[in-house]
Amino acid sequence: MSKNEYQGSVQSFDSTCDQNVIITARDGIKLATDIYFPALNETKVNGKFPVILERTPYDKSSPVNVYKAKFFARRGYICAIQDVRGRFQSGGLWYPFAKEANDGFDTVEWLGTQPWSDGKVGTMGDSYAGSDQSALATLNPPHLSTMIVAVGASNYFHSSMRQNGALEQRFQIYIFRMAANSKEAEANPALKKRLEALWPNGLREIINGFPIRKGTTILRELPNYEQWAVDILTNVKYDDYWKQRGYAINEYIEEHADVPSLYLGGWYDTYPRNTIQNFLDFSATKDSDQRLLMGPWTHGEYEVTYAGDSDFGIESHINYNDLKLSWFDHYLKDMGTEVASWSKVKFFTMGTGDGNIDYEGRLRRGGYWRTSSDWPLKSTEYKEYYLDRNRRLTTEILGLDNESSSKYTFDPKNPVPTIGGSLSAAAPWLCPGAFDQRADPDRFIGSHNNSPLNSRDDVLTFQTEELDIDTEITGPIKVKLWISSSAKDTDFTVKLIDLFPSTDEYVEGFAINITDSIMRTRFRNGWEKEELMVPGTPYLLEFELFPTSNIFKEGHRIRIDVSSSNWPRFDVNNNTGGKIGIDKSYIRAEQTVYHNQIMPSSIVLPIQPSRHLLLPDPSMSNIGSPTGI
Repeated sequence: MSKNEYQGSVQSFDSTCDQNVIITARDGIKLATDIYFPALNETKVNGKFPVILERTPYDKSSPVNVYKAKFFARRGYICAIQDVRGRFQSGGLWYPFAKEANDGFDTVEWLGTQPWSDGKVGTMGDSYAGSDQSALATLNPPHLSTMIVAVGASNYFHSSMRQNGALEQRFQIYIFRMAANSKEAEANPALKKRLEALWPNGLREIINGFPIRKGTTILRELPNYEQWAVDILTNVKYDDYWKQRGYAINEYIEEHADVPSLYLGGWYDTYPRNTIQNFLDFSATKDSDQRLLMGPWTHGEYEVTYAGDSDFGIESHINYNDLKLSWFDHYLKDMGTEVASWSKVKFFTMGTGDGNIDYEGRLRRGGYWRTSSDWPLKSTEYKEYYLDRNRRLTTEILGLDNESSSKYTFDPKNPVPTIGGSLSAAAPWLCPGAFDQRADPDRFIGSHNNSPLNSRDDVLTFQTEELDIDTEITGPIKVKLWISSSAKDTDFTVKLIDLFPSTDEYVEGFAINITDSIMRTRFRNGWEKEELMVPGTPYLLEFELFPTSNIFKEGHRIRIDVSSSNWPRFDVNNNTGGKIGIDKSYIRAEQTVYHNQIMPSSIVLPIQPSRHLLLPDPSMSNIGSPTGI
């Protein structure tokens, strides 16, 4: 269906709002909710309407939420925006995600049984507001009819707050931001002033002092905020703490509501693996429509065409409210919208641009939309690229030596700085997106000069020869790394890079980060137990990078950088084998990466056959048809 054939809702009403309507949770906590109604001449329109709910810790009364709610009310929906427990006007104490399943269930059922409701409730929201939808859905509320889960979690331990055993420290930064507009701070102007003073520059000292220790920061004046920051740092194994409904949606797949769901994410967002895993889990277990939409975006920036220093062109932009309206019109009003003709999977493949620098100083990466009935794509050919002694990536294992390895020293007090990536909620200290992998003290905390990261002694680079054809990598990426260390516990990182050819402007080439990950070695055999290494003993580490879709153009090189730190994105391993987040001592680790026929380190890339290249989906241009904004 083309956008000219769009049959969905148009703006037919004004809107009016009942503010701070109290919905009482099962334990008596009062949840403040702003409810927007279709109106004419400032009077509510009589009748029953479908309801759209968003539950948020980010202030239901913020301008963006007010605009959003009015947008849907004017098109024939009742839209409810609720402050989650302990935030802004709602009662109780906020401890992230702990009560969202029960509170969300109770809210959906209250909304679905009101006299102005037609009994259908759809949910929407991004990030925290994406995850709390999935949490409530694990309790299968009868009136839940559909969901749009944007950049939400499948499992916070596996792929978000912690990743392969390491802590994503953006959450430690995030909690300070949330503290600044907490109820506790609003009630204490002096405390609020001190918290607000941390942004943007005052937080540097706290970040440099990570990990957070109880009682050592301003968070001590907000005990529930501090406790959460300490808990996610020190609960290092996958146990009952992490298996709560708010943290581990994938532990409750069978109980989860069977409703049409759109899972939406970005390649440079925090949640690409979570988003895709949700889609895969529920596509395999539910009868209702499950759809996946993946763009080239950073966190929640669906209407922005760039990520970091890469621009993907106007085609990467979507009209987000129109997209949601198309979805809700189809599944809550049974209207004929473009959603009816969608494929199960829609994704954006990056990398078709000319590679020149635009007037804003960004690399023109370009790209196009694609469709598929499956993920991973059925056409995928998994090709193993081996590391060799000449720092090459090669597909020929027979060419490897019988004995070959590369070594470096990892000093926890001098970690490799974070330069872009799949990040959120921690700007300006952690800037998400694609950047030339070059340190820059003015842009990236932890940088001490302007040198390329791979010029460091503790970064190993392996790369292909110049590609003789365009090569598309789309799908999951697996690393097999044979390592040993002088330490009983340490970390290894792997970053996939698109290395552009040398130009007058970039003599060493432009090294764009595509995706990456980390592995804490004590968790190499699973997340529920810790197993320290025997120093000097080789071990095989197997882990996945975040999925992606990128074309490495002819003349480019596929490159990986191997190291042991990515700071402050991940907490630094102190190499002692002591208690994570508790042990204050540090030691250097002598690291070895093996690349020989006996211990062949490799990266397995999801290559798409060349015949599948350049098959764009024209229906994705400005997805979400204009509807009278």
